[in-house]
Amino acid sequence: MTRVNIVILNWNQLQLTLDTIASVKKISHKYFHYRITLVDNGSTDNCQAELNKAFYVDSQVNLIFHRQNLGYVDGNNSGIKLGLSGNFDYTLILNNDVQVDPDFLDNLIKFSESNPQYSILGPKIYFAPGHEFHLSRYQKKDLGRVIWSAGGHIDWGNVIGSNVGVDEVDTGQYNSINDTVDFISGCAILVKNQVFQKIGLFDSCYFLYLEDADFCQRALRAGFKMACVPNSIIWHINAGSSSSGGNLHHYFLSRNRLVFGFRYANFKTKLALLRQSIAILFNPPSSWHRRGVIDYFLNKLNRGSW
Repeated sequence: MTRVNIVILNWNQLQLTLDTIASVKKISHKYFHYRITLVDNGSTDNCQAELNKAFYVDSQVNLIFHRQNLGYVDGNNSGIKLGLSGNFDYTLILNNDVQVDPDFLDNLIKFSESNPQYSILGPKIYFAPGHEFHLSRYQKKDLGRVIWSAGGHIDWGNVIGSNVGVDEVDTGQYNSINDTVDFISGCAILVKNQVFQKIGLFDSCYFLYLEDADFCQRALRAGFKMACVPNSIIWHINAGSSSSGGNLHHYFLSRNRLVFGFRYANFKTKLALLRQSIAILFNPPSSWHRRGVIDYFLNKLNRGSW
């Protein structure tokens, strides 16, 4: 049968990770066999000891422990490499702060096997109930049906990525296969391993943020197709692993937006990015925005100054 390597990355979030794995272990798998590759990214609490205790003798879970935080990119890359060396057919990158519908992966694999022209797939992702960006605007009956992502879109004029359908209550408006997306969120992305073999893994220069958009753009330019599959459903505890906003976001998004934009945007947009960068140097929204711009032009990437 088809074999899937499910890569889950943990960093100082023991209970979230245990809950996610418990959810994954309840999935149906009529169309595939799976193995979980659990990567601890140099946790500074007691995560590694507890995860080792929980899964050391679990035949469904491979453990990888890093001594330091390698970032989202290289942490996941280590799990991807293990699957590539183990003759798996697919890799599923899955956040450690999700709950999954029991049929979510069956539905992705079934769609993939029936539509071999697609090589990268993503589920429809809802906010976990109570974790919506704008919780007060929704009725109680809407919770658990508020969309976090139905695929990704890039505003190429401003080099800003956004999730299709974000903050909308699902009334069926995204129930068709969406193969016009610009990227699939790294929150949950299923990739045929032949894609990694052709274009490589996530690019280490990003460390975290925009690595999924970069990977998907490389795949599209190499001729691979992608889609969001709406009958595959998961729930995201938004920002469960890293709080939204703050210096971390300011630094990596300001820097990585330049990496991404200067790689893929058109000439006019690149000129606009250059002008914006100069403005940030002289009048930064924060010191970390400025540091991000400086590090881009100094080619100080990966972890950079963080």
